[in-house]
Amino acid sequence: MASRVAAPKLSDHEFSELVGAIESSDSVELKLSVPLSDRSRAGEALGADPLDGQIRQVYFFDTPDLTLNQRGLVVRARRVQQKGDDSVVKLRPVIPAELPADVRLSPNFGVEVDAMPGGTYVCSGSMKRAMKPTFVKDAVAGRLPVRKLFSKEQRALYAAHAPDGLGLDDLSILGPVLVLKLKFAPAGFGRKLVAELWLYPDNSMLLELSTKCSPAEAFDVALEARTFLTDRGVDLSGEQETKTKKALEFFSRRLHQRTE
Repeated sequence: MASRVAAPKLSDHEFSELVGAIESSDSVELKLSVPLSDRSRAGEALGADPLDGQIRQVYFFDTPDLTLNQRGLVVRARRVQQKGDDSVVKLRPVIPAELPADVRLSPNFGVEVDAMPGGTYVCSGSMKRAMKPTFVKDAVAGRLPVRKLFSKEQRALYAAHAPDGLGLDDLSILGPVLVLKLKFAPAGFGRKLVAELWLYPDNSMLLELSTKCSPAEAFDVALEARTFLTDRGVDLSGEQETKTKKALEFFSRRLHQRTE
């Protein structure tokens, strides 16, 4: 059995902020970046079968200098195997109480806290839209304006936070990233886990484990997940990367290299 890893300690102020963010959110997602050297061993220990995974293509939209990301705005679209396309306009970080009522109460908008080992967390708000297959494929091929991937609500949210004069059709296409997503229920853990393996065009990879829960059960689930993963030898002490940040920085560098 692996030795227990002590939970990171937050200051009173940091803990108070975290509790406030969780209480104001709709859901909490606990995330862990797994060192690639432990990828196969972690999969075996958790009983994950990669052949049960779902293939996705993820595209981001931003300027080559990542102007939107610097303003806390993420614009993304996905193609999902045997499911259809979707898009999201995301704000992060966000303070739920400061959101306009029409945004906060929209059935297409949700607030979520993403928490990672080490006490790192971010509260984000996402406006989502589901689409039929071919929408994203047509947009990245130039057969459909990028703005058509986004609903009226999404376009309004984008306009409220993007720089003046920077329209959705003005953005560069950053992608795709190929993603293998697997939902599974490991033995000995009373919840489902999600494993996402992001495969970047330079052959680098990022493996993330996550589980979602309601705000009321966040701390109990965090302790349960930490104990379960530690007991199975999954390394919780590795450097934590975010999938979006890694993708945006990769494609930003590639766009600049093409113009040099």
